[in-house]
Amino acid sequence: MATLIFLVQSRITYFLLLALLALGPIGCLNYGPISLKSERSKYNMAIQKTNDEQLLLNLVRLKYRDTPFFLEVGNVASQFRLKKKASITAQLESMIEDIFNLGVSTSYEEKPTVNYTPLQGDSFVKHILSSLPLKTITLLFHSGWSIERVFRVSCQLLGGLENAPGASGPTPKLAPRYKEFLKAIKYLQELDDQDALRINYQEVNGQPQMVLEILNESKNSKSALEFARTINAPPGKSMYVLSHFPTPEQEDHLRIVPRSFLGIMFYLSHSTEVPKRDVLKGKVTLTKTPIGDSFDWSHVTGDLLMIRSSNEEPLLSAVRIFYRNTWFYIDDSDLSSKSTFSLLTQIYALQSGSIKSTSPVLTIGVGS
Repeated sequence: MATLIFLVQSRITYFLLLALLALGPIGCLNYGPISLKSERSKYNMAIQKTNDEQLLLNLVRLKYRDTPFFLEVGNVASQFRLKKKASITAQLESMIEDIFNLGVSTSYEEKPTVNYTPLQGDSFVKHILSSLPLKTITLLFHSGWSIERVFRVSCQLLGGLENAPGASGPTPKLAPRYKEFLKAIKYLQELDDQDALRINYQEVNGQPQMVLEILNESKNSKSALEFARTINAPPGKSMYVLSHFPTPEQEDHLRIVPRSFLGIMFYLSHSTEVPKRDVLKGKVTLTKTPIGDSFDWSHVTGDLLMIRSSNEEPLLSAVRIFYRNTWFYIDDSDLSSKSTFSLLTQIYALQSGSIKSTSPVLTIGVGS
């Protein structure tokens, strides 16, 4: 009997040593790089997806004259806890040599914490209500965006041509003027497609200016002549200076009035396809033509952005949100709408990025 007890004690000691040896290397494993490799892309996609959903939600809100609200992800912290477990089981049966079984298991759990920062206060409001700087418009053009898309989204007046200035606020009751502006910008786009257009930013006596320069060999091209005719400028002109408030001495300057970021949001919100039941219930403003017919906003923004609606959740969408018992979405195959939406996200980042609060007011632990 004493021999059996000694044998059992020896086996227990032996297996405990094996368990410690098995758990030791596991404890030394570096789970940081492993978790970073597996989780970073997931957080990246989740934040990008929710940012797009928030922007789309605010566009739809503006269409219904609801209050927009921006909530930024201020910080994401994630903790990983490693769990290690060892077990020894025994079967006390006679005449059996290996009566002990060693079990070793490890696992880790993640506990992320997300800090949300509401964008509000005087600084943020001033930025979203201030006109887009000419320097920013120039930067967007030089970053690869087409002159047509940038000008249509960001400008409401060029020379004497209006680009639906009333659309920079809640849906107007009367149809806007926009056709001549669209013609002029299309001619500029044709010049840019021919690599005959240069745009630069400058400041003269503290006055910000954009300079449109048409190459000499193209200043008498059809596109250049039609652009000059549309804005009522002399034909064959190769340089146009755009400024906010030209003085009487600056007769050759063209006045340009950019939209604010909120104005851009309002302008693009008119591309929202509203369900008929909401139209009939008077939940949105109906725009009328001079003869009293309903005005179709797709003539203004349809080829820039189209926010569709559906009673059923759309399967093929780039971004979608559920609001007022309706699904609103951008079709994944609508490349023009996706481009305009991406441009809007860049403008939003440029206008709000420098004024984010450093003190999050809402911290949420989102579980394991």
